[in-house]
Amino acid sequence: MAGATDFRKACIAAVVLGAIAPAMSGPALAASACSFEAQGEGRVSAIIDARTFRMDDGREVHLAGIEAVTSARADRSAALGALVAGRGVALRGETDAPDRYGRQPAFVFVEQAAASVQGQLLAQGDALVSGAVADKACAAELLAAEAAARQARRGIWADRAAIKNAESPGDILARIGQFTVVEGKVLSVRQAGATTYINFGRRWTRDFAVTISRRVMPAFEAAGFSLKSLENKRIRVRGWIEARGGPRIEAAQMGQIEMAGEN
Repeated sequence: MAGATDFRKACIAAVVLGAIAPAMSGPALAASACSFEAQGEGRVSAIIDARTFRMDDGREVHLAGIEAVTSARADRSAALGALVAGRGVALRGETDAPDRYGRQPAFVFVEQAAASVQGQLLAQGDALVSGAVADKACAAELLAAEAAARQARRGIWADRAAIKNAESPGDILARIGQFTVVEGKVLSVRQAGATTYINFGRRWTRDFAVTISRRVMPAFEAAGFSLKSLENKRIRVRGWIEARGGPRIEAAQMGQIEMAGEN
């Protein structure tokens, strides 16, 4: 149970940070926990989409640690453009290796700003935490920014249906292929073959479930986190919606799962 306790503490810490961060500005704001190794600087010449821009030297940069919000009500690429278009930026990350699309994943800082562009988009409600950041301090900072926007109902969070109810599989299925946050109470945790299922209903072929492949289980186990401890707990899960009978999210990182009700 120690893993679950540590997990709850991390979530609570994110809430505290989220409550404090909006009140801080300028020199009082500490340097971002997502300030990794410097990966270059330059000027933004074009906005490609809600998470990607082109530098004046031709590099395409993809914002790490967040996912774009899919919404017909707002142009989220405009939110990114308002922060970086035509401005000088510094890139930071654990590696400058390009992704499979040839883009450079990075945390982006505009000129001398202490907060990353990712943190600003999250605080505005114009992005979602991806759950893929391994660094705990950086992940907590991103969750805090998202939590602050959710509590203030900014951006996407102005819609009370922004978080999908695990008990409404039809609503979740309507978002197939989209990055989505789902919340609900875990009914059971079961293993079948090479897959562990976190079930939110009894109708296995229709209800929502989270799947975890055996190949990524060592990461959960190494963190001392027991998936079985999630039974009868209310959790929040984020990821890409798939249809495998019922709606599914595949969890490849621990950051995709957080305790709900405490933040």
